[in-house]
Amino acid sequence: MSTSLATGTTQETTTAVSRVWAYTGVLAGLAGVAGIQASMSVSAVYDEETQGDAAAILAGLRDFVPNIVVFHVTMMLATVLLVVFAAGLRRRLRAQAPADSVLPDVAAFGLLLTSVAGLIGTGLNTEFAFALADDEAALVPEAAVVFGHWIGTLPWLWVGAGITGTALAVAALRHAAAPRWIGWVAAVLGGLTLLLGISPLQYMAGMTGPVLVLVVAAGFVWGDRSRT
Repeated sequence: MSTSLATGTTQETTTAVSRVWAYTGVLAGLAGVAGIQASMSVSAVYDEETQGDAAAILAGLRDFVPNIVVFHVTMMLATVLLVVFAAGLRRRLRAQAPADSVLPDVAAFGLLLTSVAGLIGTGLNTEFAFALADDEAALVPEAAVVFGHWIGTLPWLWVGAGITGTALAVAALRHAAAPRWIGWVAAVLGGLTLLLGISPLQYMAGMTGPVLVLVVAAGFVWGDRSRT
C-alpha cells in the first residue's frame, strides 16, 4: 500500500512539474497581451495634436512614464517566459513527433525569435524612462520621436509566434504530436500571425501573437492528456 501511494505521489509530482512550462506559456501570453496594450497607450508620437512636432512629442512622452514602466515590465516578463515555454513545447512535441522531424525545433525557434524581438523592443526603455521623468534632463526632441516609434513597432514583431503556430499545427494535425483541437487553433491563429508578419501590416502580428501563445499554452495546461 505504501509503495502504491509512493508511486502515485511520484506520478502526480512528475505530472505537475511537466506542466510548469505550459503554465509559463500562459503567463507569457498574458504578459504579452498586457505589454502590447501598454505600448499602445504611449501614443504621443501618433496623436494628431503632436504628430510631426518633435518638441510637442517630447513633452507628451513625459506624461507617459508610468505607461512606459508598465510596458517594460510586462514585455520583459513575456520575453523571459517565452524562453521557458519554447523549451517545454519543444520537449512536448519531440515526445510524439517523428524522430527525424524538425517541427519541434522550428516551433521553439519561433518563440525564441519573438523573445529576441521583445528584448530589443524594450532596449531603450530604461534610458528614456528615467530621462523623461527628470524635467531637467537634456533630451533631444528628435531622439524622443525615435523612441516613440521604437516602442510602437519593434515589440509588435510577433511573426516568430506565427512560425511556432504553423509548426505546431503541422505537428498536431499531421503527426498527432499534440491534441488536434490545439492544432486547429494553432493553424488559425498561427497562420494569421505569420501572414500578418510577412505582409506590410507586420506590426499587426503583435495583436494575434500573444493571444496565440496564451490559448495554446492554456490548451496544454488544461486540455492535453499527455504526461510529457
